[in-house]
Amino acid sequence: MIKWPYLPQDLGLEITKSEGAYLYTKEGFKILDAAGGAVVNNIGYGREEVAEVIKESAINNTYVLPPFLTPEREELLDELRDHWLPPHLTRIHLSSGGSEANESAVKMAIQYQASRGKPEKKIILTRSLSYHGTTLNMSGISGHAARKRGMESYLPGAKTIETPYPLRCPLGSFHPGAKGYYLDNLKKVIQHYGAENIAALLMEPVNGSSGGAIYPPEGYWVEAQKILIENDILLIADEVMTGFGRTGFKFSCEDYEIKPDIMIAGKGMSSGYAAISGTYSTDKIANSIMDAGYLVMFHTFAALPLSCAAANSVLQILRREKLCEKVTPLGARLKQKLTDALDEHPLVAEIRGKGLLIGIEIVKDKEKLISFDEQERITDQIISKGLEEGVLLYPGGTGEYRDIVCLGPPYIIGEEEIDLIVDTLVKVLNHIQVKYN
Repeated sequence: MIKWPYLPQDLGLEITKSEGAYLYTKEGFKILDAAGGAVVNNIGYGREEVAEVIKESAINNTYVLPPFLTPEREELLDELRDHWLPPHLTRIHLSSGGSEANESAVKMAIQYQASRGKPEKKIILTRSLSYHGTTLNMSGISGHAARKRGMESYLPGAKTIETPYPLRCPLGSFHPGAKGYYLDNLKKVIQHYGAENIAALLMEPVNGSSGGAIYPPEGYWVEAQKILIENDILLIADEVMTGFGRTGFKFSCEDYEIKPDIMIAGKGMSSGYAAISGTYSTDKIANSIMDAGYLVMFHTFAALPLSCAAANSVLQILRREKLCEKVTPLGARLKQKLTDALDEHPLVAEIRGKGLLIGIEIVKDKEKLISFDEQERITDQIISKGLEEGVLLYPGGTGEYRDIVCLGPPYIIGEEEIDLIVDTLVKVLNHIQVKYN
């Protein structure tokens, strides 16, 4: 009988303990979590002070309706507003996970446009290469083919702009005209659907695992937001994976000097200690929705007091231990060592990313950027071989774009962990090269 998960997987493990940056199997095998779970864990596993506040909150407020204020909620709201959120994002709506938070953001954008007397502005643009969640709506509008399979007949169709992808720009890899090409595409898509029909663009400032830390050409997002503003289109930033220090900034929008109208962030908000995500917007959007008499509905387990307590504790640890300040130098060392060891490897097309979100794109033909056949399941082989070597790597790619290995370790790693990650990737990729040479 299959116990778990719903569909059996080749990589199934039984983890009986997690501590620091490591996982331990039932057999006692030690695995470095270079993925941070699903790029979730920022502060490391097994922090007793977080466990204590969860216990205290569960006793104090087991469950309270989400609209009511509790001490746990108030402390988290103060922490977010005082130390983390961009000043213009003053309104906070809490959910249980990133998919819910993205759904809430999309609903807010559509409600906002309707509240202004523009109900026809209901199209949510997304990007050709993207991922925003597992609900039916988020699956449909995300640019992730593999996670739509078997549901295509039911899912809403995505209306997309091209994802700026310097390595695979149609003009040529890292072409100097790449920024202009992708901005022209944004303008053409807006013209095609009509700005009067578009509510918002939902985007990841930096692609998460779908593309593996793809950064757009320099200056792209500043100019893209100007185009959106000129066309009365909201900018929704999905920072579920990148928020709370992952790329070396509190939020990666800061890196681009852009101001999203709505922002989503989760994962690292509680570092995996509890289920929680946030949707953050301006007063202007919230007041307009309220004045129209519309509801922004909560999920049953949104803002669960123990989740708020856990997130508050995690965010305080990040500040107290200055862990976010360590992300940029740690990431730079990791990326440099990866570059030194693998930049010339015949299977490595690109090593990219900032901070502790790094993507390594694997190809069959480096010169022509030809991918391995999908049925070869190269990424799965890499993950499996990495586990044999004692390192958990994170799979990326969308099925159409593959094979991508992502790194998103906790912010507490040191030189020993960096060397282990690099050495493991060298061994694994050499193994793949020999196998398919």
